[in-house]
Amino acid sequence: MLYYLNMELLRHKKSTNSLAIDSNNDYCNLPRHADSVNIADSEAAFEVIHEAILSLWDTVNKLSSIRPPRRERYCVTLFGSARIQPDTPLYQGVRDLASELTIMGCDIVTGGGPGLMQAANEGSVIADPEDLTKSIGIRVNLGLEQETNPFVEQVYLHRTFFSRLHHFVLVSDAFVVLPGGIGTALEALMIWQLLQVRRLKNTPFIMVGTMWSELANWAKKYTIDVEPPMADPADLSIPTCVDTCEQAIALLREAHKQWQSCSREE
Repeated sequence: MLYYLNMELLRHKKSTNSLAIDSNNDYCNLPRHADSVNIADSEAAFEVIHEAILSLWDTVNKLSSIRPPRRERYCVTLFGSARIQPDTPLYQGVRDLASELTIMGCDIVTGGGPGLMQAANEGSVIADPEDLTKSIGIRVNLGLEQETNPFVEQVYLHRTFFSRLHHFVLVSDAFVVLPGGIGTALEALMIWQLLQVRRLKNTPFIMVGTMWSELANWAKKYTIDVEPPMADPADLSIPTCVDTCEQAIALLREAHKQWQSCSREE
C-alpha cells in the first residue's frame, strides 16, 4: 500500500513539473507585440531612444511657451567678462551702472561670477541698503568655473548652457552686453538672434564698448555689403551700440519709464 502511494506522489510531482515547464515555455514563446524592440537589435533600439529624446524636446518647447507673470520690478541682465579686476575704470563704471538701475527700482541679473558680473552685483547691493530689489546670479556648473561672487543674493545653478541661457531670457526685460570674451559673445549673439526671429519683442538690447560696434561693422561688411547679401539690413539695427555705461543708463531709464507706463495701463 505504501509502495502504491509513493508511486502516485511521484507521478503527481512529474505532472506538476511538466506543467511548470510548459508554462515557462509558453511564457518565453509569447508572440511579441508589433511595436516591441529587442534590446540586442542595436539599430532599432537606437531609433527608439532617438525618437524618445525628440519627443522630450517637444515637451520642452511646449513648456517654454508658458510665459512667467509680469514682474513687480524691471529686470536687467548684464553680460560681461569674468577677468576684469575691481581696480579698473570699466569695473567701476559697470558697478555705477548697476547702482543707477537699482536706484530706479530694477533687479540686476548676471552670470554670478567674478569680473564685470561681480561689478554689477556689487553695484546692486551697495545701492539697496533696505533690500528692496534683488541681485541675482544664474550660474552654470562647469567644474572649473569660479565660485559665485559674494554680492549675489539669489543664485540659480544650471547643468547646461542651454537651460542657463533660456533662464536669462525668461527673467529679463532688458539686456546689456559689456566687453567680454567667447562666453559673453555667445550670450550676446543668442539674444540678438532671438530678437531677429521675434522670439523676443520690445526688449532693449544695448551693447557697450567699441568691440561691439566693430562687431556690428564687421557683420555689415561681410553679410550685407556682399553679393548676394546674407542678412537683412534691419537685423543689424537690432542692437543699440554705445560707447559708455552712462549712455546705457540713459537708454535704460527711458525703457524703464515705458515699462512702468505699460504696467499702469494693465
